[in-house]
Amino acid sequence: MQITPDLIKYLESLARISLTEDEEKKVGTQLQDILTYIDMLNELDTNGVEAMSHSFPVTNVFRKDVIKPSMLPEEIVANAPESSDGAFVVPKTVE
Repeated sequence: MQITPDLIKYLESLARISLTEDEEKKVGTQLQDILTYIDMLNELDTNGVEAMSHSFPVTNVFRKDVIKPSMLPEEIVANAPESSDGAFVVPKTVE
């Protein structure tokens, strides 16, 4: 695939950015280098290589869900500057 000035303009509109002429040339060169590298990778023989999303096995690292007794509402609000019916009283933020 060839990176053209029209393609750069199209990508600018998609990204909702505007580039100077020098930036467009620089980005065009960089995108062309990336595509050239990808073409080089496409030449590799990957037959028999299993597709993967990670280079090492991923396992669940979550802890067991153990039910424990919780605190009473009175204990939770004990150190609050102001509370009402077991809930924190805070300044109103929405009118």
